[in-house]
Amino acid sequence: MSGPDRRTFLAAAGLSAAGVAAAPAARGAESPAVPGARRRAARILAGVRDPRFPRRRVPITDHGAVGDGVHDCTEAVRSAVEACARAGGGHVVVPPGEWLTGAVHLRSRIDLHLEKGATLRFRQEPGAYLPAVYSRYEGTECFNYSPFVYAFECHTVAVTGLGTLDGQADWTHWWDWTKGVDEAPAPQNADIAQLLAWGEAGVPVSERVFGDGHCLRPNLVQFYRCSDVLIEGVTVRNSPMWNIHPVLCTNVTVRGVTVDSPVGPNNDGVDPESCSYVLIQDCLFDTGDDCIAFKAGKNTDGRRVGVPMQHALVERCEMRDGHGGVTIGSETSGGVSDIVARHCVMDSPRLDRAIRLKSSPLRGGYIRDVLCHDITVGEVGDAVVEIALNYERVETGDFYPDVRDIAVHRVTTTAGPRAWTFIGNDANPIHDVLLSDCVFDGMTGPNEQRNIEGLVLRRVTINGQEASP
Repeated sequence: MSGPDRRTFLAAAGLSAAGVAAAPAARGAESPAVPGARRRAARILAGVRDPRFPRRRVPITDHGAVGDGVHDCTEAVRSAVEACARAGGGHVVVPPGEWLTGAVHLRSRIDLHLEKGATLRFRQEPGAYLPAVYSRYEGTECFNYSPFVYAFECHTVAVTGLGTLDGQADWTHWWDWTKGVDEAPAPQNADIAQLLAWGEAGVPVSERVFGDGHCLRPNLVQFYRCSDVLIEGVTVRNSPMWNIHPVLCTNVTVRGVTVDSPVGPNNDGVDPESCSYVLIQDCLFDTGDDCIAFKAGKNTDGRRVGVPMQHALVERCEMRDGHGGVTIGSETSGGVSDIVARHCVMDSPRLDRAIRLKSSPLRGGYIRDVLCHDITVGEVGDAVVEIALNYERVETGDFYPDVRDIAVHRVTTTAGPRAWTFIGNDANPIHDVLLSDCVFDGMTGPNEQRNIEGLVLRRVTINGQEASP
């Protein structure tokens, strides 16, 4: 949707064509139809606060960086980070220009600040992201290529500004690992299978070493076991896989970020995993996979770590292309709870679902206490709301996920194949789902529904007709 149509659509949602950040503050007001929603959001917000940094500014140009897009600035950026950290912290400043770099490792009390017109372009050679670092690859811990911007066990850490992080991934760098040549297996397949086998067998993480000579793609931004995290204002694009991936973090804010990654495999926007107290606010997503995906570790390794994803608020975001707008899973092994999404706008024929919960009998864990309200949806490519416990077509296993207490209020839609898809397992139904005051217009096909108990519909219409369970 573009031009006048998009402006009309956003205006109807109380937003503006200039971006979702222009939404009036009054949109956060509670409606009587959603009792407790405002109180619940306030409780999550009470656990979130922006980190504060010393005023010190350390430009990377003071350490030899040259912004011509040709000179390798890796050592200059690292030197600026170390100098700022030694001095007590502050802002490492990337001025306007094109800055070529390898991995950037942040420290406590460091804000990597990209000024307007600044682009960090990350080198395309995998060797620029060695040595391997402690990471999580799709929910399983290992040592792998460094994420392009990485912080490990830091506090008070940020990436801010109006600049751009460009991973420079393309179909000849990073993404090609997902495709086999002449019907051969994809280069990444053997490494993924090995990592999963090690996770299932309980091999110590220190022995799960990938990186050099292997084909597990790193994230663009990953904060691991950090507290007081802020990512604000920047644009991220062309990541090898997931764009922004906080793992085992507390007090995380992602605000005013643009994720511009509609091309590329597994290019999720923001994937908070096993984190507590997360705010994702005023962001724009155009992705090749899920826009936002809350996760909690995968299978046996996720149960070993055993840390849930909990207490998160998504508000005033806009979603365009993607597999799901607000998604939970499929990595749910540590459990996911207390997730609120409100006042978002979603619209694209290439947005498969607006609200998506997914897991399988291999994942286990739980998804519960999820509240979505005041979501304005234009068109979707599949279902407006989906809860599916057969992810990757796995119907049976030893670890059925427990999914219950899901509430969806005041979702409106103008076009799509179906209002909802609810698929539980024969031995493990979905429990207690409430849809109220929802209007699903332009639906072209029937809903899909099986193995769900406690589905309640209140004032829900599909193409103008009252819906029934």
